[in-house]
Amino acid sequence: MDSENAPRTVLGDVEVIRVVELSGMTLPARDLVPAAGAGVWQDNKDRLVPDHWEPDGDRAVLALQTWVLRSGGKTVLVDTGVGNGRERPGSPRFHHRQGDFLGALARAGVHPEDVDIVVNTHIHGDHVGWNTNGVAGEWVPTFPNARYLVPVADDFHYGPDNGYGGGRRVDDRLIYEDSIAPVHRAGQTVLWDGTHRIDENLTLESAPGHTPGSSVLRLASGGERAVFVGDLLHSPVQILEPSCNSCFCLDAEQAAASRRRILERAAEERELVVPAHFSGAGAVEVRREGGEFALGRWAAWGAE
Repeated sequence: MDSENAPRTVLGDVEVIRVVELSGMTLPARDLVPAAGAGVWQDNKDRLVPDHWEPDGDRAVLALQTWVLRSGGKTVLVDTGVGNGRERPGSPRFHHRQGDFLGALARAGVHPEDVDIVVNTHIHGDHVGWNTNGVAGEWVPTFPNARYLVPVADDFHYGPDNGYGGGRRVDDRLIYEDSIAPVHRAGQTVLWDGTHRIDENLTLESAPGHTPGSSVLRLASGGERAVFVGDLLHSPVQILEPSCNSCFCLDAEQAAASRRRILERAAEERELVVPAHFSGAGAVEVRREGGEFALGRWAAWGAE
């Protein structure tokens, strides 16, 4: 995707800008969403190919992006991607990565000092990486004037008090130490639980399961609705089969319950569903068909 013409739209009084850090990533479909059988992919081939599924090789297609919201005179980032120069031995694709994310932000009209609020929907390495940047051998907040909104349950789970995610993955400790702890030391973190009102248009809401503090951001402005769902969804097949979790979900039962609850409200309130990793249009409307969910219209974007 051409980051020099960042896709954007306006929902009510909120401008939404899409800044892609990585596109065209693929994973084996059966590994990404293990419980989703071959039938759901094949039966919906016309909606999934080519942006979300490569039938030859049976691979899911994903993107990695940050959503920029301009609301109430403030600039809000929803998730901050992978970051550069990180030690990520458990994630070879992200290990010592060097990319031009800050350049892409700048071309979209956003400079680090302009950012007022950073939302981390959860603490995974591809959602908090650009929280910080390396300066003179130290990790410091990338966005010096921002408040960083971090779910308290994730901060506990992945922080030192709970042994960096219980010590299951070495990357969890590294992620916390280079992307979360420096923001704490700078006094820029706001820990929240349950719900957190950002302004008259934007509200954070807990949706646990993927991680203990996994959350969504609801946008409601001028009759327009959207919900930024982070990793509640990795593939459109999880809309069609909401009981199917990604391989990255920590609590399968809780994740499926959160997914169904958020999709129910999205269908009822006609919210645009905006996940962190959908490729193609990046966002989709959800409809009810009988007792099931169906894919509605994909988002339409303009460019600056």
